[in-house]
Amino acid sequence: MKWILAAALCISVVVAQHDPHFEDGRNTIVHLFEWKWSDIADECENFLSKKAYAGVQISPPSENPKVEGRPWWEKYQPISYVLENRSGNEAALADMIRRCNNVGIRIYADLVVNHMATSTGEGTAGDTFDPDTKSYPAVPYSSENFHPSCDIDYSDASSIRNCELVALKDLDQSQEYVRGKIIDYINHLISLGVAGFRVDAAKHMWPEDLSVIFSRVNELNTEYFPSGSKPLFYQEVIDTGSDPVYNTDYVGFGRVCEFKYGLELARCFRDTNPLKYLENWGTGWGLIDGENALVFIENHDTERSDESYMNYKEYENYKAAIAFMLAHPYSGLTKIMSSYSFDNSDQAPPANGEDVLSPEFGEDGSCTNGWVCQHRWSPIFNMVEFRSVVSGTELTNWWVGGDNQIAFSRGDKGMIAITVEGEINADIETSLPDGIYCDVISGSLVDGHCTGKTVNVSGGKAHIEVSTEESECVVAVHVNAKL
Repeated sequence: MKWILAAALCISVVVAQHDPHFEDGRNTIVHLFEWKWSDIADECENFLSKKAYAGVQISPPSENPKVEGRPWWEKYQPISYVLENRSGNEAALADMIRRCNNVGIRIYADLVVNHMATSTGEGTAGDTFDPDTKSYPAVPYSSENFHPSCDIDYSDASSIRNCELVALKDLDQSQEYVRGKIIDYINHLISLGVAGFRVDAAKHMWPEDLSVIFSRVNELNTEYFPSGSKPLFYQEVIDTGSDPVYNTDYVGFGRVCEFKYGLELARCFRDTNPLKYLENWGTGWGLIDGENALVFIENHDTERSDESYMNYKEYENYKAAIAFMLAHPYSGLTKIMSSYSFDNSDQAPPANGEDVLSPEFGEDGSCTNGWVCQHRWSPIFNMVEFRSVVSGTELTNWWVGGDNQIAFSRGDKGMIAITVEGEINADIETSLPDGIYCDVISGSLVDGHCTGKTVNVSGGKAHIEVSTEESECVVAVHVNAKL
């Protein structure tokens, strides 16, 4: 009887660590990359809470060295677990988490615990450290808390997990002392009200160690979450079939970031692999089970350093790929990247000297001051609403119009049509009720009127007109945008 109870408890913890704790009617995490805490709080209150977004992934909050030029990656080199860096101090972080939770937007911290800094420079909280001797006294960690220095051999799983990722000092998470320091850091963030964590470089840590650490952390803050809630963990495990570390090794104690998702969709939406083959999208393409995955078109790394993935500079087809992601039922957890403009992979966020600039907004709500803010593009935030409207429905009425034209319905709640080659001008089967609908890609339903195109549904057929010659190559409608 005891083993049955223990097994049930284990299963409940595992399931809990997959739960993003979204409020009802909300979906999708937006990564407000390199935003200041005070600006994230404002965005939660003034924009995200007024749309269907559910949460924000924030940049790592821990102390890091001040690297010359202030590249974004300095935050991925912790020197302590003090909550102070270029995004703000602990008081500002706590205020942001409180304000966002109060309007229904959850916060997920980027957790960097695989390693400590290899760069030198003054600490953002004023602490000292010495990478050469692996001394980080503000934690404290000393040389005995790290694996021996070695270069990674990507053909060997032990080397991937024990050696140094780009010379970063590799912590030994099998040590109880190291586990305790990491758990204390996680618990501190939980006490402030975060809902979960993106786990940086999880691939470079042993699954057994992460499983123990995650199982020992506190339950979420009951000021914002039901008693007994456990944090969400979504882990960076880059598995595209090229080395011996598998993302399935990590799904027993959290979700994993499914890197094959954006990689394969980039090939389709760049017209190098026909869209028509997406009919069995999901596990039929070798992706892990959707309930174990967090999916995205790109992240902060791939948009800068991996041309195999799409990014904001590809605009029309990039938006189409995001629309497909938000319309498709494969995974219950989607993430949108929200960037700043960059010309090189190391480029720092927009700043005035040492101070990161706050985004400013044009009359149409789009960002200025060097910020791209994809989450404010109307085709994207309208598709986030689409995803909430069609929640719980199945994919139906799959349609193909040549190699690179597809359409499908989500039960009787919504429909999407996409072309990356030529024009769609067709009556396409749908389960939507008859009527006139606003296309939420070219516009919105505002005060009873469509600001973009309309779609007529009659007799179970939707008349769709869309072309790659237009500014948008997607049409999407749902029952909440019906005239």
